[in-house]
Amino acid sequence: MDFDLMINSFPKLLNATIVTLKLLSVSLIIGLFIGLFFAVLRLNKNIFINKFAYGYSYIFRGTPLLVQIFIIYFGLGQIESVRSSFLWVVLKEPYWCAIIAFALNTGAYTSEILRSAFQTIKPGIIEAGKSLGISKKEIFYKIQIPIAIRQSLPAYGNEIILMLKGTSLASTVTLMDLTGVAKYIISTTFKPIEVFIVAGGIYLFITFLIHNLIGFLEKKYNY
Repeated sequence: MDFDLMINSFPKLLNATIVTLKLLSVSLIIGLFIGLFFAVLRLNKNIFINKFAYGYSYIFRGTPLLVQIFIIYFGLGQIESVRSSFLWVVLKEPYWCAIIAFALNTGAYTSEILRSAFQTIKPGIIEAGKSLGISKKEIFYKIQIPIAIRQSLPAYGNEIILMLKGTSLASTVTLMDLTGVAKYIISTTFKPIEVFIVAGGIYLFITFLIHNLIGFLEKKYNY
């Protein structure tokens, strides 16, 4: 076991962790809005709107994240109309292609998490709001959304951790995230065990922080 390599690799991998955290945070923020939007559509009584939202969720939850990244990064670039449009400014960059893929993927899972949370809200709570003269819009934003977010915290915490591990796939489109830098170091040293132990330890530490943060929020808002 080459401990010197592990020590020397740590600062490089730590710097690459910043890229990983940026990918994770931006994807989760965008994905949360996408998830909320499609969760509301899933609750719509209009069958076409409901099926449209279900179709989005089914496609992105039913196909591998790696395939989604490849289609967005490699596939869209083969379409002439895309390359000649304003979208190419974004789609030619691997960073933004990864963000789009991650956001759409986590948005699909988030939509199902929030949909389930919305459906667990007791009708009596909504009726109580209406009886007090509160508008449907205010009930949704001030009552339903806070309750749904609180109830979905455990499941959403798992989604954040899964998304963290999913960011490692960004290295397949040349991004130098934590996994990408680890692969580069391995290609020059030919010692994968030592490097991946350090990289895995960083992932594990971030997971530990996320797990404890979600646990803290659960205790804070459930009591």
